[in-house]
Amino acid sequence: MTTATTPRWHAMRTDETRQVEEVLRKQFETADAYRYNSASIRVRVIDPRFEGLSTEQRDAMVEPVLAQLPERTQADIITLLAFTESEVAQGPKFKGYGLNVEFDDPSPSIL
Repeated sequence: MTTATTPRWHAMRTDETRQVEEVLRKQFETADAYRYNSASIRVRVIDPRFEGLSTEQRDAMVEPVLAQLPERTQADIITLLAFTESEVAQGPKFKGYGLNVEFDDPSPSIL
């Protein structure tokens, strides 16, 4: 028998981060967000259209969508990760692996 566990970051979601997800999911395949601490929100977007694009190009695709959010919410988005599913599937071979692991299992905040 296997027991599925919910990632720890799911418990860190708020109404505000659900709004971030809702806005992003209108444009991108997958969007996850949670409040890491009182001063920061972490966002991860996964979409096949990021394939072959630089970090800057990916951010340029996501940032106009984030501009639809309240300014205070935008200001709290400190981490924005934009990956493709194929990158995430590479596991430790993926150069963004550590960032993705930290998103999934956040280290304790000092705030």
